[in-house]
Amino acid sequence: MRPQTWLRQELLSRPYVADTILAACAYAMALLAPGPPGPPGAEWPGRMQSLTGYGIALASVVCGALIFRRRWPRAVLAVTVTGFVVYVMIDGGRSPLDMASAIAVYTVASRCPRRKAWAYGELVALVVVVARVGFGGSAWLAPEVLAPIAFIGMATAVGDALRSRRAYVAAVEERARRAEETREEEAERRVMEERLRIARELHDVLAHHIALINVQAQVAEHVLATQPEQARTALGHVRHAGKEALDELRTTVGLLRRPGSRDELLTEPAPGLDRLPELADSFTAAGLKLDWQIHGDPGPLPAPVDLAAFRIAQEALTNVSKHAPRASATVRIGYASHEVIVDVTDDGAGHPGGISSGTGHGLIGMRERALSVGGTFLAGPVAGGGFRVHAVLPLSRKSRP
Repeated sequence: MRPQTWLRQELLSRPYVADTILAACAYAMALLAPGPPGPPGAEWPGRMQSLTGYGIALASVVCGALIFRRRWPRAVLAVTVTGFVVYVMIDGGRSPLDMASAIAVYTVASRCPRRKAWAYGELVALVVVVARVGFGGSAWLAPEVLAPIAFIGMATAVGDALRSRRAYVAAVEERARRAEETREEEAERRVMEERLRIARELHDVLAHHIALINVQAQVAEHVLATQPEQARTALGHVRHAGKEALDELRTTVGLLRRPGSRDELLTEPAPGLDRLPELADSFTAAGLKLDWQIHGDPGPLPAPVDLAAFRIAQEALTNVSKHAPRASATVRIGYASHEVIVDVTDDGAGHPGGISSGTGHGLIGMRERALSVGGTFLAGPVAGGGFRVHAVLPLSRKSRP
């Protein structure tokens, strides 16, 4: 570290030491300041004698007050200006205490708003002018009047500039701190979103096949002794569903581990509504009475909407297979110019009443998928028995993360 840098850091860390040194320098300059010119022929050493006994005492008080300029800036300004006026009143000549007043003005200006800083500077300048003209006998435009005004104005300007710089640095640091906090919050939000997305994807991939495996295993257990051929067929379905579950799980995990875009990860695990016939066949093979209908003109859908529609239909049928295996289900896919509608109903055991929000991870996942593309989702028991899942997914709105 260079000596200048070390000295600056030491003085900044010990403000009272720095101000004591400053006060000592100002006091020395007051003692050595030249006094008023003596009579013609007077020798030069006699002309350097500027302070008498009372002047030395007054200078020690005024300059000593500068030690506390950071703690009480306005009080120190009052002391220095008062000392200046008193010296001019007693001596009537040039005051060697101008430096102390300028330092006090600078300190106040560096700690006050701009308007107040210049008000203090103007007030001090007015006091100096009145003291010079009223007690010193100077003319209004005399150099000894104009020079202190310029000196005080310069000190005010420097103090105001320092305050502006401090405010600018503080604002930059605050923006940097907020930006860092925002980055941390954004990173945490993205992590939570990614965890929810992975959990939803794994749930949708596995829940369907696990439900089919459970149904077919129950069928095989029930007919194993009496109808071995039917039990063998059910076990074949179990084996096929297990293989598909493993394949989809392997694909999903591989996509999650591979670096790529979000769109790639979202669309590759499940193509979309083009797999609806295959989905219907898998549930029909599991013994679910299923009818599916297409309304409107099927057309290409945005990838997130296509995936959301397929997953909602898949999860709704999985819930029917789990909770009402003997029920009949109907899947209706409606294509409109600006939206696609997914409606899944069953006639299983239900409770009368309107559609409700529902509970459970499956319903939560379906609702999240609908909301992620800007759609709406309703699910719950319907009047007359049964359960209904209804989702409206817009085609033109940009998908949310």
